Amino acid sequence: MKSVSARGCAGGAGIGALFAAVFVDVAYASDGDGPSWPLAATLLLGGVAVLWPAARHPRRLTPQLRTTVPAVASLVCTVDSVARSGVLFGPGELAILLCLLFVAVRHCPRNWVVACAALDGAAVLALPVRPFLAEQDTMLGFMLIGLLLVGLTIAFAAYLRSQDYRRTVAVSETRRAERLAIAADLHDFVAHHVTGILVQTQVARMMADTGAEELDPVLAGIECAATEALASMRRTVGVLRDTDDAADRRPVGDLAGIAGLIDGFASPIQKATLHRGTAVPDDLPHEVQAAAFRVVQEALTNVRRHAGDATQVTVGLRYERARLQVSVSDDGRGGSQLPAAAHGGGFGLVGLKERVTALGGELHAGPRAEYGWEVRAVFPG
Repeated sequence: MKSVSARGCAGGAGIGALFAAVFVDVAYASDGDGPSWPLAATLLLGGVAVLWPAARHPRRLTPQLRTTVPAVASLVCTVDSVARSGVLFGPGELAILLCLLFVAVRHCPRNWVVACAALDGAAVLALPVRPFLAEQDTMLGFMLIGLLLVGLTIAFAAYLRSQDYRRTVAVSETRRAERLAIAADLHDFVAHHVTGILVQTQVARMMADTGAEELDPVLAGIECAATEALASMRRTVGVLRDTDDAADRRPVGDLAGIAGLIDGFASPIQKATLHRGTAVPDDLPHEVQAAAFRVVQEALTNVRRHAGDATQVTVGLRYERARLQVSVSDDGRGGSQLPAAAHGGGFGLVGLKERVTALGGELHAGPRAEYGWEVRAVFPG
């Protein structure tokens, strides 16, 4: 059995109260000859405009049309009432006009808000003219009450409209920040693999005169790196396009993926070793694992770019005192044969530091005691 929410109960009670108020209006307006047809038409138009579910509105029934047509009908009814000297107004029409005023302020396009709200407000203020045209003091008293109700309705609707705008801006900014982060991930993935292609291509050129048996692993590495680069780009672009299966296409980096990074990095010239402590847990927060993955990826990419003469790269993962320590060190002396255009813009470590510090961690990058380079990051676990 489907449970009824408090919001649903409140909505049902509101609709019931509105029907009761409209019935009172019809009773007030009835005379010996029958009900006032202008008032009946106004109540019908207003009731449809208020109660028609928003999800089922046809495109032509815009908020400005919903709010202006019943207001015009109410003003016409007021003019007709003055001519007939004294058709009363009741709570139903007042409630409908205030609801439409609320809709006008909150949902109408910006260039229509003032006009639609002014028309609905004028219809509310004109209601006391019908029975009290000859009694100026009474009419002005009711108009002051109507002005107060109009002001409160406009203030409440304007507040909710501002909250809607803030929510929209917040969602937009969050999406923009997420897309920038995804674009940065795309750069990290592709730069890593393309740099590997460059290095292995150079190795292949140097080994061109050797036997095919020694050249085949290098060519296989080039194929694997190119495939990974295309796959990373396809997954990330899939996210940026907001496809339905975007969640499955998002680039994933975790501690388990570091082993694959190291396997893809190794070449006949450069060896890579992973030392993972037995205390390192597998259930660390995903954002910590992803950041650790990026640290290793960027460090290995920098080894290829700036330390082409390095023969041994060591990656370490340790977990002590509820903190994950990630280190990448090499024995290079700064020699590199990559083209200058492939060296990058020097922003990789800057982005890494932002990512690490955002998680409450620390990042250090600098030369080792004798020679080589080390990147070390510490994350709270």
